[in-house]
Amino acid sequence: MGLGGISIWQLVIVLAIILLLFGSKKLRNIGGDLGNAVKGFKSAMKDGTAEPKTIDDKVAKDASFSADTSAEKEPEKTDK
Repeated sequence: MGLGGISIWQLVIVLAIILLLFGSKKLRNIGGDLGNAVKGFKSAMKDGTAEPKTIDDKVAKDASFSADTSAEKEPEKTDK
């Protein structure tokens, strides 16, 4: 017995049928896409830990900007 009642031979037969149905090139592309998805997920999980823990911290982070009073100044004159 193998994995949960599936023998090695049954697994090999199923993999051979899948290879015949999809072809090696298509399976290679699917494997690459799956690998990129897993890498992206891990990266997103790692980046998500750096986010603020509370709502107040997030609001303070989003509101950290300086007031710009440059609109009150005269626009620059350009000579053409």
